[in-house]
Amino acid sequence: MSIVSEFLSANQRYASIFTKGALPLPPARKVSVVACMDARLDPARVLGLEEGDAHVIRNAGGRAEDAIRSLVISQQLLGTREIVVIHHTDCGMLTFTDADLRRKLEKDLGQSTDRAFLAFRDLDQSVRDDVSAIRREHLLLKDVPVSGFVYDVRTGRLRQVV
Repeated sequence: MSIVSEFLSANQRYASIFTKGALPLPPARKVSVVACMDARLDPARVLGLEEGDAHVIRNAGGRAEDAIRSLVISQQLLGTREIVVIHHTDCGMLTFTDADLRRKLEKDLGQSTDRAFLAFRDLDQSVRDDVSAIRREHLLLKDVPVSGFVYDVRTGRLRQVV
């Protein structure tokens, strides 16, 4: 049984009281957040965001390399002027290497790949690496603040790394 029917019911309830259809396209707080896709991390709740406040770009590990395309669009076409990177404790990206996943794909799917999965071994270093990558990216603005944090999945607290 698919979860889609549950989602559709939830959406009907949401739409029946929805009042934010007139929000402008650019995010009101002019910020982009790059965060891990982990279900235990809800960037809107963690940061006190409402609909229309920010662009939230999520991927496995909250990695900058995967987010650059979206960040460029966010800045150049929609006016964001700050970037926040959020990684988190107990991240699945700490549990494997790219080589491990490539071997698994070969074994399970019979498919080989040289794709970078962007696994990491050091949580704080991954935040510093991603902030640095964003700051170096030639398609992004150089004069915007870029901050990096680790979210603790057990306490709900953010700790600034950069």
